[in-house]
Amino acid sequence: MVDQARARRLAKRIVTIVGTAIEYEIKDPRLRFVTITDAKVTGDLREATVYYTVMGETIDAEPDYQGAAEGLKKATGVLRSTVGAATGIKFTPTLAFLLDTVPDAARQMEELLARARAADEQVARVAAGATHAGDADPYRSDDEQDDDD
Repeated sequence: MVDQARARRLAKRIVTIVGTAIEYEIKDPRLRFVTITDAKVTGDLREATVYYTVMGETIDAEPDYQGAAEGLKKATGVLRSTVGAATGIKFTPTLAFLLDTVPDAARQMEELLARARAADEQVARVAAGATHAGDADPYRSDDEQDDDD
């Protein structure tokens, strides 16, 4: 029987355990800038997918995605053992690591919103100096009809 609440609790626990282990126990320099963001555990608690992000050494530096992936692949056994010891469940789930694309998607959304704001400001500037085309009152009035007759 699938217990989704238990799977969610285990996923939260795995995020905490793996994040702490990477920060304090694993000495691989490729994992210095790795942050665990989320985890998903299957209903049978046999497999866990752990999502991570990688930051650069400086704000302008490009993150080393390949090095982080290799470091996590090498540390998977140790991390799984750590998860098993910390959770105490009968079967320790296998760990699969996936790069989290949410920060990139959020950055792209911010860029799109900034472009939309700039376009709105440009339209507002053009509209501020615009005048109506044609006459000020484009509709025929009763006075004009009397003159035509």
